[in-house]
Amino acid sequence: MKLIFILPLLLILLFQSACGPLKYKKVSAKDFPADPKQRVEKNMNEGRGFRLSDLNKSNNTTYSFASSNPLWKATLEILDFMPLVSANYSGGIIITDWYSEKNNPTESVKITVKFLTNEVRSDALDIDVFIKECSNDLTNCSVTKTNSELVAELSLNILKKAAIYEKESFEKNKSKIPYKYSKPTRRDNKKDKKK
Repeated sequence: MKLIFILPLLLILLFQSACGPLKYKKVSAKDFPADPKQRVEKNMNEGRGFRLSDLNKSNNTTYSFASSNPLWKATLEILDFMPLVSANYSGGIIITDWYSEKNNPTESVKITVKFLTNEVRSDALDIDVFIKECSNDLTNCSVTKTNSELVAELSLNILKKAAIYEKESFEKNKSKIPYKYSKPTRRDNKKDKKK
């Protein structure tokens, strides 16, 4: 008897909870492309689906670009002597740990590099250098942010190295680029005006 009472109650609850998602929603045909491939692409871009072929790809993340980004690669190479606390490519930041030389243990340096763009240009990097000076017994320490020539020197070295990597990458992939590069020619404006 209880089963006969519980089963209809469960069915009523199921139908009540399913009314919202099954409710008809008006849509305009203008919002959806006619071509099925474009509809699939639109749904994928909006996060409404997945492709089975994407499951096999191991380089679906932004981290796969880290080795091909010349700024990132150059920064890691320039700072390779320092221990890293964080190297977050998707966040665009590299933070080193405190570094001191053996002959001066009371003074340490910490460097933070923020990537503002992936292009190799002078305003692509925001570099902060912090200096920690401690007493001889390493108990009383003070940290200061410096705008010394070290920031300019780091930036210049990273940009030089990144420019070299970018040039090497361009030369390596030159044969894969379908476009022909040519020098632009200047049109004679007098001929255009006569016509």
